[in-house]
Amino acid sequence: MSDTAIFPDLKGASVFITGGGSGIGAALSEGFLRQGAKVAFVGRSDASAFVARMEAETGNPPLFIQCDITDIPALKSAIEQAAEAHGPITTLVNNAANDQRHATLDVDEEFWDWAQAINLKAYFFACQAVLPGMQAAGGGSIVNFTSISYMMGNSGYPAYTTANAGINGMTRSLAREFGADRIRVNALAPGWVLTDKQLDKWATPEALAAHLERQCLKDHLAPQDIVGSTLFLASATSRMITGQTLVVDGGVVVTG
Repeated sequence: MSDTAIFPDLKGASVFITGGGSGIGAALSEGFLRQGAKVAFVGRSDASAFVARMEAETGNPPLFIQCDITDIPALKSAIEQAAEAHGPITTLVNNAANDQRHATLDVDEEFWDWAQAINLKAYFFACQAVLPGMQAAGGGSIVNFTSISYMMGNSGYPAYTTANAGINGMTRSLAREFGADRIRVNALAPGWVLTDKQLDKWATPEALAAHLERQCLKDHLAPQDIVGSTLFLASATSRMITGQTLVVDGGVVVTG
């Protein structure tokens, strides 16, 4: 991992990350571990090899709890376990998502419910589970990962983009409701980050070239490019930023 800024207040912080063992999530876990944070993360697949590598490379092993985030009782139990191990969670990163491609006319109720369960419902209940601990601790930071997909009006995954838009609405409402508790709630919207999954499934040379043409900055995004922004939103450096969406996409979505 390349050098990144140090945020002293993250040292010893109790951090919980969904999907923290692969893709962007693994880069986030490593980033927080290198800050000296106490990191717990959940994922569906066994991440013991990743945990061992992080311990060897950072000297700061994360706590891995195997969990399907669509199982809300299991997700809440994992959050409780993390808080017992590391103290009240003061940083929550809702990162896990699934952008499986689908056509509108092929979507049935079962698929719709699954897409919302993993991409939106789990986010809400993870927030709900950590909020009392943050209130008791005198504050905290929640970072909800969304995507530029809905901002672009992309087709090919309407259930996913619907959830993305919902994440932004939820983020703003929670920021307003819990701001008096010094709990900050922000969203982070990556562009097309070339994880192994993206490279395996959808990153054809033609698609990559077309997307790069839309970016202002002519470099493809890697998982590491998302870490610094997440650390910033988690740290007291951004203490007066809440209810916002930070776009990290190389300049595909240009606002203002």
